[in-house]
Amino acid sequence: MTTTRTTPAIASLRPLPVDDPDAFVAVDAALPELRPHDLLVEVAAVSVNPVDVKRRGSFRPDGAPLVLGFDAVGTVRAVGPAVTLFAPGDRVFHAGTIDRPGTNAALHVVDERIVGHAPASLTDADAAALPLTSITAWEMLHDRLRLSGGSTGTLLVVGATGGVGSMVLQLAEALLPGIRTIATASRPEGVDWVTALGADAVVDHHGDLRAQVRAAAPDGLDAVITAHSAGQVPLYADLLRPFGSVVAIDDPGTLDVVPLKAKSIAWHWELMFTRPVQQTPDLVEQHHLLDRVAALVDEGRLRTTATTRLHGLTPETLREAHRLVESGRTIGKVVVEA
Repeated sequence: MTTTRTTPAIASLRPLPVDDPDAFVAVDAALPELRPHDLLVEVAAVSVNPVDVKRRGSFRPDGAPLVLGFDAVGTVRAVGPAVTLFAPGDRVFHAGTIDRPGTNAALHVVDERIVGHAPASLTDADAAALPLTSITAWEMLHDRLRLSGGSTGTLLVVGATGGVGSMVLQLAEALLPGIRTIATASRPEGVDWVTALGADAVVDHHGDLRAQVRAAAPDGLDAVITAHSAGQVPLYADLLRPFGSVVAIDDPGTLDVVPLKAKSIAWHWELMFTRPVQQTPDLVEQHHLLDRVAALVDEGRLRTTATTRLHGLTPETLREAHRLVESGRTIGKVVVEA
């Protein structure tokens, strides 16, 4: 007789508002069998991202509770037969993928090729803030914009106080000395935050953004990284120089990019789940970049973006974490320690 292994987890029973009792429920979730490259990770801490909020409110229920969560830090407890990058006992961090069960559980199964060795200098909670946003920011800068240590130009980061924007600023400061960054922020604490992370100039997205960016970059922008692209294409087309680029991570209902044509401006999408969902041949690059991020942290060149730390992986703490992220007013990341 085969016994199905389970793990304690927090799940959503169906798409619901954050305060509905069934939006966060303690369950025993089935653990998938380990694939050849899989790790079984005992979860020590997780973080909550905007994608968690979006998925909680829009998934299609099939009768099974949905375990949310992407970011996690933990310890490897078992490995699949083809695993070569890790061994039981290794402390790791990762961001999972959208087509497998999430990390809001005591145990999580994940492909080793999208996992990194956790930064030794950070606590579990502080390390849990980094994987998803680090992968996203790294891919935006290096894979979409093709920037390197010798690159020059001016980059506008829209949504700079969020998790992804915070990592874009840090990675640019650490690895791209020729790139000048302009960050959007409105509240005084947001201005202080992005300045501390390396922004060369700050503009208020609640004011006249066009005038402020022109004042900060009179020769125009070379690139825009944005978490808020809806309705902004004409503005970006105006501010960017010919042959510039935009990289977007949001999900606007519709998007007209025709205004970009006159300057031959490129529009890129960034979705960090593309590699694992599509099983691309270069999947292991996410492992390599996470290891590089961990090294930069341990060298003191990157820091955690955790700003709110909750304790106990329970329905109540996850509900509070989602409520904070859903407010749209958080700076940095909300993390939950198991």
